[in-house]
Amino acid sequence: MQYQKVKFTNPEKSTFFPTLRHRVDQYFSANDICKSGGKSIIYKAIFMLSLYLVPYILILSDQFGILAMAGFAVVMGLGVAGVGMSVMHDAIHGSLATSNLLNRIFGASIYLLGGNAYNWEVQHNRLHHTYTNIHDVDEDITGKFLLRLSFQEKQRYIHRFQHIYAFFLYSLMTLSFLWKDFKEISLFNKMSGSGMTKPFPRKELVKLISTKLAYVIFICIIPLWLTSITFSEWLIGFLIMHATAGMILSTVFQMAHVVEGAQQPEPDNSGCIENAWAVHQLQTTSNFAGKNRLLSWFIGGLDYQIEHHLFPSISHVHYHALSPIVKATALEFGLVYNAKTNFRNALGSHVRMLKIMGMR
Repeated sequence: MQYQKVKFTNPEKSTFFPTLRHRVDQYFSANDICKSGGKSIIYKAIFMLSLYLVPYILILSDQFGILAMAGFAVVMGLGVAGVGMSVMHDAIHGSLATSNLLNRIFGASIYLLGGNAYNWEVQHNRLHHTYTNIHDVDEDITGKFLLRLSFQEKQRYIHRFQHIYAFFLYSLMTLSFLWKDFKEISLFNKMSGSGMTKPFPRKELVKLISTKLAYVIFICIIPLWLTSITFSEWLIGFLIMHATAGMILSTVFQMAHVVEGAQQPEPDNSGCIENAWAVHQLQTTSNFAGKNRLLSWFIGGLDYQIEHHLFPSISHVHYHALSPIVKATALEFGLVYNAKTNFRNALGSHVRMLKIMGMR
């Protein structure tokens, strides 16, 4: 497949984003606060990493029964999701701390989850955040196994039932890191011809292989070596951990872009989207922030996806405060601020979209 670079044009010369950016900058200067996460997010990062690593250490102690071990696997899954959304995500965006070194250190937590920092930065930061909800370019809605998340995706009969089996597939998300990162090599090389990515660097290939081997040693070899658990018992725990993490992560990510009101624009024959980039982000993204601040805290502020897509270099700890500014500015410019009232309503909207895409 030949990839064509997608370009955003601004035929109406919208001043929405310059106005919004000025107001957001004013908020930070008026309150004399930094756009990074500050000390609070460092404490949060330590907590999320502990949620993942403490149960792992307890498993290695080999002092607990099989049911307790299964419970530890669930907690580790919560830790994987928490680290992914609240630590790694901000760090690779460069918003966790003002220190580039700290961002690199905490960004490397993705290797503990079986992922790869370079691949995530290209696929998520560059492609998804730039070309949100554009088929073939945004991998989050393109080429999913047995799932049709884009109206441009070829429809199959089995898609009629995707609203039933989708969440099972979502549970495989983090498990797919083990092989998907290798598939990205070919994808990035193909896309490099359009200029949207660079060819996959050789040094990153060495890092990719070595970190995958390190993850296998960490999550498989060491527990089997130091404890009395059998391989089948380990495998069950491993799958429980990844199913827990994958279900949480995939569901949260899908409720931002595959819901009612989130558009999927198509470039014209010359690869142009006739829209300002920031307006495109508003039209393709949805919030689901409600009154549950604990949920918002755990999922790294990703219930404020509009704010995140407009300002990915600002830490998620500020999105709740920025939301009224973004909403008021959007409405002032006659733009839709797509926000579901809470998690349950967003989940229902996502299921309805799965049905619509499966039947249409």
